[in-house]
Amino acid sequence: MKRFYKTVTVEPAGDDWRVLLDGRGIKTAGGRAQVVPTQPLAEALAAEWQGQGEEIDTARFPFRDLADFAIDAVATNRAQVIGELLPYAETDTLCYRADPDEALYKRQIDVWEPLLAGVEARLGVQFARVSGILHKPQPAETLARLRQELEAQSGFALAALKMLSSLAASLTIALEAVRPGANAEALWKAAELETDWQVELWGEDWEAAERRAARFEAFTLAMRMAELSLKA
Repeated sequence: MKRFYKTVTVEPAGDDWRVLLDGRGIKTAGGRAQVVPTQPLAEALAAEWQGQGEEIDTARFPFRDLADFAIDAVATNRAQVIGELLPYAETDTLCYRADPDEALYKRQIDVWEPLLAGVEARLGVQFARVSGILHKPQPAETLARLRQELEAQSGFALAALKMLSSLAASLTIALEAVRPGANAEALWKAAELETDWQVELWGEDWEAAERRAARFEAFTLAMRMAELSLKA
């Protein structure tokens, strides 16, 4: 599609913000007004439009896609999105460890345990740790508290959490990732610990490395989305 606009600006929309193309507000993929909670997020969306060439490349709108999901999917059905997030806690990567006599177990303890214990302390919950692959249910009280934590999140944070949880296979990593000042590299290292272990043992081809790089880019994008959507 040819570029159909010349100017890209942002303006307040009540307590929120929106992007204008030649003075006209943008619609989401679902046809709703694309209104976002902060000026920095609106400016990030505007930069995507401004950065397009003569031909519009729809792959270069990652912030727009996440914003549209927050507006079209999360805002209209928060309960469903929260219900889709909770299973990432029930099978959280950080809770499933190798057997204690395996070398991998020590690395999991070193990297995962401080992170998981920190989430437990912050939220006042207790996670069940599992050695091996057999499923062990998480305490009902823990899942109830996590539901409360998710219900307190904004729609834009929930959109980010949906992407982060999927990429990390961990709700605990995702919840840490949307906190202000979170360390993307450290959290991604935790999410990819077992993959890194396998790479050290067997190596990695360039296609797998490219896929991992793309996944890390998506992970940091979702973290940035959550950060930009925070009101001062």
